[in-house]
Amino acid sequence: MKNYMKEYKIWLNSPFIDKVDREELESIKDNLKEIEERFYTELAFGTGGLRGVRGNGINRINKYMIRKATQGFANYLLEVDTDAVKKKGVVIAYDCRIGSIEYSLNTALVLAANGIPVFLFESLRSTPELSFAVRELGTQAGIVVTASHNPVEYNGYKVYWNDGAQCVEPHASGIVNGVKNVKDLGEIKLITKEEAITQGLLTYIGNEMDNKYIEAIKKEQIITDIPNKENYKIVYTPLHGTGRVPVQRVLEECGFKSIYTVPSQEMPDGTFPTVGYANPEDPAVFKLGIELAEIKGSTIVMANDPDADRLGIAVKDKKGTWSYPNGNQVGLLLMEFILKFRKNIPSNGAIISTIVSTPMLDAVAKAHNVTMYRTLTGFKFIGEKIKQFEDGVLDGTYIFGFEESYGYLVGTHAR
Repeated sequence: MKNYMKEYKIWLNSPFIDKVDREELESIKDNLKEIEERFYTELAFGTGGLRGVRGNGINRINKYMIRKATQGFANYLLEVDTDAVKKKGVVIAYDCRIGSIEYSLNTALVLAANGIPVFLFESLRSTPELSFAVRELGTQAGIVVTASHNPVEYNGYKVYWNDGAQCVEPHASGIVNGVKNVKDLGEIKLITKEEAITQGLLTYIGNEMDNKYIEAIKKEQIITDIPNKENYKIVYTPLHGTGRVPVQRVLEECGFKSIYTVPSQEMPDGTFPTVGYANPEDPAVFKLGIELAEIKGSTIVMANDPDADRLGIAVKDKKGTWSYPNGNQVGLLLMEFILKFRKNIPSNGAIISTIVSTPMLDAVAKAHNVTMYRTLTGFKFIGEKIKQFEDGVLDGTYIFGFEESYGYLVGTHAR
């Protein structure tokens, strides 16, 4: 535990803290409990990235802690391969959460100040598209500013390596140590947006990447000639997040024309006013979607979390009862469908899931003569296994992967 008053006074007197933020810190000078909560420990950069409650202080997410983490990440990238990162750069995306635009720009400007080229999405994008962009652009790394499905008070960011997957060892520990080694805000390099653009270190990306991403998804269709699909009614909600544009576009371009998006939840809003906790694992988030489905005559509602890397569904049976299949159930259904209808399953076909996912996976894999691989919990380990197939470390051809926490991956265009 740190000396929280000492840390508080360091920030209060730091020349690197903006006037507005210093005034906010001044306003809590008599609130010892608040000071303690914000400064008794430093927000930890874990193996998956940074995540915490927004606010000023070392135990909060703010532009200063984002800059500090980014400087540590930049130091590690330069240490591993200076030439590669200065040639390939880093791509950055962000979601709808409060502060995401500011944090993503600060991330970009710290990297640029370190001589690292940055590709920054012009507006909010999903986490899967960030993963795709890393691979498409051939960058050395990627960052997405998001707190996934956490409550409204949170934000943070996740880091990705050049294969498009979240970082695993040895890079995960290397990045953590790189961030720990940045001891003072004065160590952080920073330039202005104008300087970054003038020096050719900041490039905005958008529609062109979207088009390539959508095309990559469409290539994964297994059955394209579904009878009457243009009239099949689907209700969708992005839960105020990043999913609306890509999901609607993919469905429509694949021939599904009767898509109904929940009006009060379709626009990005980091306050998540209709749900508070935008987690598709929670049946409560489907309430408005089901109401719309009853009006439109739909029997399915799909929901993404704010950064659109998790998918939940609600389905209506013949008796009119709505149910909420969990991640294991949806994963099994997708797995069975893919293995049953995909043509030319290779002899070394591989399914990947985690050690906490349902044991039924093994029976389905055996029935279809494919190999079942289990990883530690976390989608980054599924990505690691895919890379082992691609690098020839393991003899396998990736077919499908998922984890019980509502994450599914068909194809290798993203991780």
